[in-house]
Amino acid sequence: MGLFKAKRAASNRAGRSLLERLDVQLMQSSAVTLYHKHNFLAQDVSCLQQFGYHVYTLDAAHWKVPADFHTDAKRELALPEYYAANLAAWLDCLGELDIPETGGVVVQIRHFDAFARIDPHFAHTLLDSIESASRRFLLLGRRLLALVQSDDPRIRFERIGTVPVNWNPREWLDADRGLRPAS
Repeated sequence: MGLFKAKRAASNRAGRSLLERLDVQLMQSSAVTLYHKHNFLAQDVSCLQQFGYHVYTLDAAHWKVPADFHTDAKRELALPEYYAANLAAWLDCLGELDIPETGGVVVQIRHFDAFARIDPHFAHTLLDSIESASRRFLLLGRRLLALVQSDDPRIRFERIGTVPVNWNPREWLDADRGLRPAS
């Protein structure tokens, strides 16, 4: 095999290897991915940490009003003192997160369905804001993902940005989340 063919073959292998990475798989359709099973979420978080991702964990089970989200986000993401606990401040601070060049940042939100039932519009806006910020970070070669766990295997969200919120590949089918086909 000539030198040119060897270099192209090595480049093709590297390209396939990159496409097989979990972070690349998850971001192919959206920066926000749904999870039902806690063990799948934990496995993927662990994998992303091995790729150098920093993980922030929020627990929506205790959010009764948007102010609860803001308090949790300010504490967990170490948002600045001047954080005003409103959506405009959230958008500003989200866009200023320190995203490392290698790896990235994961915002893991557990029990999101609990809050989405209470305030579906705000819940959707949160996901939309993460998707929008992630796309801006990608322009700079930085990665921001949200792994959103729901105890409701039927949860669905309208499109965020211009992309759908999808289930992770291992729970893509309803049967993978323990649901039976409608009869």
